[in-house]
Amino acid sequence: MKSALLQLCSSDDPAENLATVRDMMAEAASQGARFILTPEVTNCVSTSTTRQREVLQHDEDDQTLAGLRDQAAALGVWLLIGSLGIKTHDADGRFANRSFMIDPQGQIVARYDKIHMFDVQVSETETFRESKNYRPGNKAVIAETDFGKVGLTICYDIRFPHLYAALAQAGARILTVPAAFSPVTGAAHWESLLRARAIETGCWVLAPAQTGEHPKTRGKTRFTYGHSMVLAPWGEVVIDAGTDPGIHFFDLDDSSVTEARRRVPSLTHVRPFDGP
Repeated sequence: MKSALLQLCSSDDPAENLATVRDMMAEAASQGARFILTPEVTNCVSTSTTRQREVLQHDEDDQTLAGLRDQAAALGVWLLIGSLGIKTHDADGRFANRSFMIDPQGQIVARYDKIHMFDVQVSETETFRESKNYRPGNKAVIAETDFGKVGLTICYDIRFPHLYAALAQAGARILTVPAAFSPVTGAAHWESLLRARAIETGCWVLAPAQTGEHPKTRGKTRFTYGHSMVLAPWGEVVIDAGTDPGIHFFDLDDSSVTEARRRVPSLTHVRPFDGP
């Protein structure tokens, strides 16, 4: 099945980002893509809590979600909205970092809230505290599609292999890892982590990413690593998108999942153990 990753350099203006993604979806569909994927925080990349509170919305009011659902229906494509920053009704006012699988009728078939929060100091000048503004999810999610079961994850989740093992053991044959990865950790770990998850599970790993220096109206400038990637179930790198925004096409072949798992059936060899 012909599919497409969208590599974006989203700003902190959701309306501007929506227009860009709709145009890229139309181009991808015109070239035959039936499954299109966008990166993490497709609607707004911002380091400013004030700006986020101004422009983010609840699910039912979010214009990016509504606009992309309409576009998926108009084009008749499956769409993985890698994630949106979404307001919640939590007492502490934190947002959700939420991924959506949209079917060709524009219906939401699965939602996933990012479980693992990126609370790290990657260098002397680059510190992240995602949990300050976003609350973690607590449920692993598989989306049922007409091309297979898709396990939904987001960015920092990639460092927690037990999540991917659980998704694969529950039937996922495709894993999605939309991201807005730090350039520092991206250069050191991104490809290695993605390849490891593909090899361990025998799944396709699809990782659309944000890239570059993100336009902003306030707050510190945010930079992301880019290098959207597609990994085949045997661990081969099918796509490395580099650092420019754009559309990247690939073919999903379910038979390669079957073949990888036949050659090394590690999912069937999992054993309980005691200790340490």
